Amino acid sequence: MPVVNYDKYCKMLDNAKKNKFAYPAINVTSEVTANAVLEAFAEMKSDGIIQVSTGGGEFASGIMLKDAALGAISIANHIHLVADKYDINVALHTDHCQPKKVNSFLRPLIDESRRRVAEGKLPLFNSHMFDGSELPLDENMKIAVELLKECKELGIILEVEAGVVGGEEDGVSNEDAPAEKLYTTPEDMLYVYEKLSKVEGARYMFAATFGNVHGVYKPGNVKLRPSILKEGQAAVVAKYGDAAAFDLVFHGGSGSSLEEIRETLEYGVIKMNVDTDTQYAFTKPIVDHMFKNYDGVLKIEGEVGNKKLYDPRTYIKLAETGMKERVKQAVSDLRGEGTTLGV
Repeated sequence: MPVVNYDKYCKMLDNAKKNKFAYPAINVTSEVTANAVLEAFAEMKSDGIIQVSTGGGEFASGIMLKDAALGAISIANHIHLVADKYDINVALHTDHCQPKKVNSFLRPLIDESRRRVAEGKLPLFNSHMFDGSELPLDENMKIAVELLKECKELGIILEVEAGVVGGEEDGVSNEDAPAEKLYTTPEDMLYVYEKLSKVEGARYMFAATFGNVHGVYKPGNVKLRPSILKEGQAAVVAKYGDAAAFDLVFHGGSGSSLEEIRETLEYGVIKMNVDTDTQYAFTKPIVDHMFKNYDGVLKIEGEVGNKKLYDPRTYIKLAETGMKERVKQAVSDLRGEGTTLGV
């Protein structure tokens, strides 16, 4: 199935919300990691979301260029090509984009989608995230509304965030964020709805924060309060009706218990970002290979090593499989197995 169009993406999100499951949104940085995700979704008979961050885009463009938009375009084009060979639906998304990176990252990607749409093609990405959480909420939503208007015209969904996800990701640190910033209030959620709903006919997702922390932590070290989502949704629905309930996004899930993850699905979470855990799942098989084949991967004391062991394809295939298995676990954790809408 080719990467989905706008209508199919909306049906995916509606399906998740109705049936109380969520799509794992997996960060990728290369063709190999993208392939691992596609393979996992196909084996689990689950639709899903593949996403690229600014740091992932920089890496994909090469260490000399470090062009986040160019790298994201490259990965997206690869997925558009290979997704057609699978029998599940895939949506493409870009992860956190702070205000200072809008012009260097989001704008070029939106322009690329505008060019494609003018040629009768799908937009390059199905959704983008604007992370204006570092700004006062009124400034955050002012920029979000303008981006939402642009996205709507191209058949793109916008994700926004209010409140701060703690920890560190892609060089952006919120480790010293005030505790109150880690929890989005019902008043904040009402404000977000009131501003974004003015863009008639536009679709958006909302990353409300409830103690989320980016990075890797032992179980129990991250203090989530999923009830924050329940309370915020209730406030919006009470004032504006059932149709106003948000499509919520869960960031910073590493270290969360399965019970906490599944509780959020009851409150409208339809997308959960997964990155740290899949990074580890990709790296561990490489480490295992190097330790077990130390003499073969290095030319030591005049020896020539073993080409089959130091050929990058040998251990990268192992890494791809390791990441695939972790993505499959994420699908299962989010109750997504067997939920594909079909092609």
